[in-house]
Amino acid sequence: MLNIQGDEPLLDPELVDQLARTLRQDADLPMITAGSPLEDPDQIQDPNVVKLVLNDQGNALYFSRSPLPYRRNETPELVTYRHLGLYGYRVDFLRHFVSLPPSLLEQAEGLEQLRALENGATIRVLITDHDAIGLDSPDQIAHIESLLSQSHS
Repeated sequence: MLNIQGDEPLLDPELVDQLARTLRQDADLPMITAGSPLEDPDQIQDPNVVKLVLNDQGNALYFSRSPLPYRRNETPELVTYRHLGLYGYRVDFLRHFVSLPPSLLEQAEGLEQLRALENGATIRVLITDHDAIGLDSPDQIAHIESLLSQSHS
């Protein structure tokens, strides 16, 4: 089952297909999502833009509205990733997930995927270079509308 959040009007349809294929191919994978590299310092600081960090297997370690990871030391090779509002779930996992109470991290960050992580679920993250621009605040509406009108020209 796939869920595309309404604040992601510019998602690449191929990315949606890729998530579905990956979820179908890995029967042990309960949940999947996507991310893209994020370099804009303003977006890294913006709490409306959700950031994520990964482990070496490409699974989510954490999602946050804060800059993530905190860079105490210079690590230019460390990529900051933006979370894209696209999820894939196995139906049995989704039934279990919605039965769980909101977790403390979920409540603190306002991010439901943290409930899955806090309860031990693996969330695979497909990384794309597609620069999907989420509609994270009302001041972005004009920019998104402009991009949408360009793509239909």
